[in-house]
Amino acid sequence: MTEEQQAQTPDDEGRRAERDGRTKRRASPRVRRNRKIAAAALAVVVLLGGGFIYWAVTAASNGDANVPTIASTSTPATPTSTPTPTQTPEPTQTAEPTPTETQPPASALNITDPNSVTVLVNKKTPLAPADYAPADLVAMSDIGVPSANGHSLRSEAATAVQTMFAAASAEAGLTLDMTSGYRDYGLQTELYNGYVADLGQEAADLTSARPGYSEHQTGLAADISSQGEGCVLEQCFAATAGGQWLAANAHRFGFILRFPDGATATTGYEFEPWHYRYVGTDTSAAMQAAGVTTYEEFLGAPAAPGY
Repeated sequence: MTEEQQAQTPDDEGRRAERDGRTKRRASPRVRRNRKIAAAALAVVVLLGGGFIYWAVTAASNGDANVPTIASTSTPATPTSTPTPTQTPEPTQTAEPTPTETQPPASALNITDPNSVTVLVNKKTPLAPADYAPADLVAMSDIGVPSANGHSLRSEAATAVQTMFAAASAEAGLTLDMTSGYRDYGLQTELYNGYVADLGQEAADLTSARPGYSEHQTGLAADISSQGEGCVLEQCFAATAGGQWLAANAHRFGFILRFPDGATATTGYEFEPWHYRYVGTDTSAAMQAAGVTTYEEFLGAPAAPGY
């Protein structure tokens, strides 16, 4: 949510980057928040006389392919005057994550276990335990995803970000950046206290989660920006090409815009067009189909404007 950039682990460098980002935002009260946060399957059937040779070629989207060679001998048949050529199918791109045909009802989702990708975290529902830390974090730098200071996410969410960023590049020529991801309880404490010192507690609570109440601590929240477009972790990001592409397409990859415009009374936070939360493609598709804008509304959970 609205904390400034941090490192993938709460080391001194990450904490310093977070603090520096907060300090730079002090001159603009409205935008005091976190800153600088596909395989192809091809089958060729070759007709040689009266015998068939099948070559199966499978290539994974990541370029790791093992191509077996299958030798075959056949007795030549009397050639026909007009052989019929075979037609080679066009290769297809790797499919993006898709929801199952039957969407689970919201009531069936696990929203209490911090290890669940559908866990609910807001001002009324803290993580339990408060100092929860995911065990399957993946650094963006390890999977080739642009990320200021090398942030991390839980494995499933990291893979989804990787696929989503590749789609944004292929479809819209955008280079997205995961400007903020996982941060632990200790780092969240530092950030929140810094906001309180700068803005006072009431204003800080609109832009920063208290430790133990932050979606970033789940390893499922990604603050995203678009390289070269500015408005990093600012509300004007909504008007950029990157912000608009994400708003229209993030649900395809299992992400929801967690703090939409005009929903502060429900979510407890100001509009954050950069803050996307991974909930899985089944849930994001169900929310999209239902036409609801907040996770609380989809779950039938109480509004959480305050602690």
